[in-house]
Formats: sequence, structure tokens, C-alpha cells
Amino acid sequence: MSDEEYLRVSGLHAFYGESHILHGMDFSVERGECVSLLGRNGAGRTTTLRAIMGLTGRRTGSIMVNGSETIRMPPHHIARLGIGYCPEERGIYASLTCEENLLMPPAVASGGMTLEEIYHLFPNLRERRRSQGTRMSGGEQQMLALARILRTGARLLLLDEISEGLAPVIVERLAEVIILLKSRGYTILLVEQNFHFAAPLADRMIVVEHGRTTLEIAQSELAEKAATLQVLLGV
Repeated sequence: MSDEEYLRVSGLHAFYGESHILHGMDFSVERGECVSLLGRNGAGRTTTLRAIMGLTGRRTGSIMVNGSETIRMPPHHIARLGIGYCPEERGIYASLTCEENLLMPPAVASGGMTLEEIYHLFPNLRERRRSQGTRMSGGEQQMLALARILRTGARLLLLDEISEGLAPVIVERLAEVIILLKSRGYTILLVEQNFHFAAPLADRMIVVEHGRTTLEIAQSELAEKAATLQVLLGV
């Protein structure tokens, strides 16, 4: 890995039982960069995030995180390298309040946000801090899922479809938060079906097809490659 790289995925294959999902993924994410994995449903984007966290079945290839090879590490050791994973299903604890959900995850590194910093970032969560997690709106639950990993001290954030099914005002707020996190030096790998949400945020976009990376586009190349993206993604 170069000194600038926080994450490098090389020749990654991943399996769920006998199902071979990833077929040699190759890409890297530099420190402080936001990279978006784009692709149609079933392309392997979510499986890529899960494989990075060690949550798939068998994995082969190489996943380097901040200079450490993680392909044979268990998930709790991978998390302690400073990775926060925000899954598509959010994983809110139904029996806990909003604030109890925020306080639940252990620290994986120093420098996690305080509750006051979280509430400044997401005022809705301050208002709902005593509400049961699953009685919050979908947008509030998504804010909570993202805020929860910011409490842990993670500096590499894996975000899976965080804009899906949310009201435009919430999507706009999440975009503002990602821009703020980038300005604070967080490294972000973003899986999104919503190209129009991801495109302004990502420094680079990587198209995934059939478990492989097939195209990489820098932010500055978007206009000239729009037609290619439309064919690949149907946007």
C-alpha cells in the first residue's frame, strides 16, 4: 500500500455458502477520500462492504486496511482497525431508546464524537433521544445508524444505501453530513443506488458488475462519461 491509501482491495473473491458473489474485486480508497461503488442490484456492492468487514463466508484475495492484511481476521478485530459499518438494514435495537442505541457500540479507536457533538450534527436525534429506536421515522433511524458509528472513533466509514427510501430533506441533510465528515478527514466508501445522491459527494466512482470492478470515473470525468454510465447503470 502507498502511504495515501487507507483501504486496498485486491483480487477479492467472496462466497455465501456455495454461491460465488465477488469475482476478483480490485480498488483502493485514499485517506480522506469518498469513493462510491455504483452498480445495479445484485452486482456485489453490498457484499463488498460485508467482505471488508469479514461478514461473508469464505474470502480469498487481499484486503489491506491502514497497512494491515485483514483477509483472515475475524470481524471484531477488523472493526478495531478503525472501521465503522452502517448496513442497509440499519440495525437499530428495538428495545432501546435513541440515546441508548448511541451509547451501545464500544469504541474501536480514540477520538469518537461525544453525544453533544452528535446532537449538534443531528438535532433530530436530540429531540428524539428518549424515543424507542424503532418508533422513530425512517430518516431518523438512518441518522441514528450513521451517528452510532461516529461515536466509536472509526475513521473509515462503510455506508450502505443510506439514502434509500428517505424524504428529500433527509437525503439533503445526510449529504451535508458526508461533506462535513470529508472536511474532517474521514475516509468514506459509499454504496448507493441513488446516483444523483452519490455523484456530487464522491471523489471517484467505481462501477461494479457481476462481482468485478469494470470502470472507474473521477469527479472531473463525469460529464464526458455520462453516456457510458447511463448504459451501465440506467441512470
